[in-house]
Amino acid sequence: MAQMTEIRRKERYHHGDLRAQLVEAARRLIAEKGVDQFSVSEACRVANVSTAAPYNHFKNKEEMVLAVALDGLERENWMMRDALEAAPENGLDRIIAIGRVYVSFAQDEPGVFRLIAGSAPDQDARAAMMQSGERNYDLVHTEVARYLNKTEIDEDVRRRALMLWTFVHGLSFLLIDNKVGLADPDLDIDGFLRAVGERVMRDDTV
Repeated sequence: MAQMTEIRRKERYHHGDLRAQLVEAARRLIAEKGVDQFSVSEACRVANVSTAAPYNHFKNKEEMVLAVALDGLERENWMMRDALEAAPENGLDRIIAIGRVYVSFAQDEPGVFRLIAGSAPDQDARAAMMQSGERNYDLVHTEVARYLNKTEIDEDVRRRALMLWTFVHGLSFLLIDNKVGLADPDLDIDGFLRAVGERVMRDDTV
């Protein structure tokens, strides 16, 4: 699934999409230096375009950074859908697959993950991030409801989905901050996800 995401990214890059080239360049710099340490001019250099080129697509650096975050959420959505396509039609494996994508994305792209999890600079950016993030979270709602044989997203589904999201979100930060790895270098992440998934999805969970 990560390979498919990389193919999609390269397809956009090689088809002459200047905006996508700049977003990819900014993503690489954020991964290397962090969001506060890269400049628009550096992104231009990496993308091999003129320093005037970005301003046909972005008003400023903040808009470019937002585009990187939204691109990350979109790619995460692709990866989740790819994982679901490969999973059984029913069962806990589907929920675990989504959780594994979330954790793997954080480990593979900690800079973009932190950007997505951080606060947006203004109301419009927050709205865009919220809308894009909800598409991914809706997949969790859908799979929790499927597992419970429910036809609607009720309060019980939302509660369990929030428990699952809270766990994988916290685990992701512990891993990329080297908090879990130092304490337990042999952590079985997949086994951990399954154990937590089984507990959250038990019939007596409230």
